[in-house]
Amino acid sequence: MSSHPPQDTAKTIAGLTPARRRALDILVEANRPVGAYEMIDLMASADGKRPAPVSVYRALAFLLDNGLAHRLESKNAFVVCGHCHGAEEPVVFLICEECGEVKEATSPGLARELSALTSEAGFKARTRVVEIAGRCARCAGA
Repeated sequence: MSSHPPQDTAKTIAGLTPARRRALDILVEANRPVGAYEMIDLMASADGKRPAPVSVYRALAFLLDNGLAHRLESKNAFVVCGHCHGAEEPVVFLICEECGEVKEATSPGLARELSALTSEAGFKARTRVVEIAGRCARCAGA
């Protein structure tokens, strides 16, 4: 999973085929994690045609590769990228177990600590994603 903003925004925008654009729009509109098969259902309800799973996975892969979306491993679902960050920056997802809200954050301090930890272990990280489950401020206060 890539977690970086596109190198060339114009090129990325030009690469948004109708299926890729629709997948991105669905993630933006949902404002929550969306699984691939739910994505298929949402795309089908939009125009009546049911897209092939492979075309949806390709659209999602493009969004991931271009830093427009992230995959949440714990939910086996996708969310729109909440803000621009570099590929080297770790991403922390705060996932509310009650309402399903997902917030994305990065931290320079966490980045330094993770770099030190992986360096000490002689480990070359491919991704640096942390998922934290709990309750958001709204749900905790209810």
